[in-house]
Amino acid sequence: MGNALKTQDLANYRRILMSLRARLCGDLDRMTDEALRRESGAGGGGGGHSTMPLHMADLGTENYDQEFTLGLIENEQLTLELIHEALERMERGKYGQCAECGTSIARPRLQAIPYARHCIRCARMLEGGE
Repeated sequence: MGNALKTQDLANYRRILMSLRARLCGDLDRMTDEALRRESGAGGGGGGHSTMPLHMADLGTENYDQEFTLGLIENEQLTLELIHEALERMERGKYGQCAECGTSIARPRLQAIPYARHCIRCARMLEGGE
C-alpha cells in the first residue's frame, strides 16, 4: 500500500471527523426536538391550541414537514454511524483502506468524504454503476 497515510494526515482526518460528528449530533438534537414538538402539538389536544379543526391543506403540510424532518434525521444518523466506523478503522490502523478490496482510498475522496469506506471503483460497483 504505497499511499499510506502519515500520522499528521490521520490526526487531521480525526479532527475533521470529530468536528463533523459534533455538528451532526447538535443538528440531530435540534431536529429531534422540533419533530417531537410538532408531534405533541399536532393532535389538537394541547393546552393552548384552538379547538377549531385544521384545514386539510395545513394538515398535509404538517405531515410533509414531519416526514421530511424524519428523513433528515435518518440520513444524519446513518452518517454518524459511518463516522463512528471511520474512527474505529482509525483505531485499528485500517483508515484509508477500502473495506471491499483493501486498496488505498484516494486522498481527494477522503478529503471530500472523510468517512468513506470504499475506493471509488468499489463504491461504483456496489452502487451498480459499473
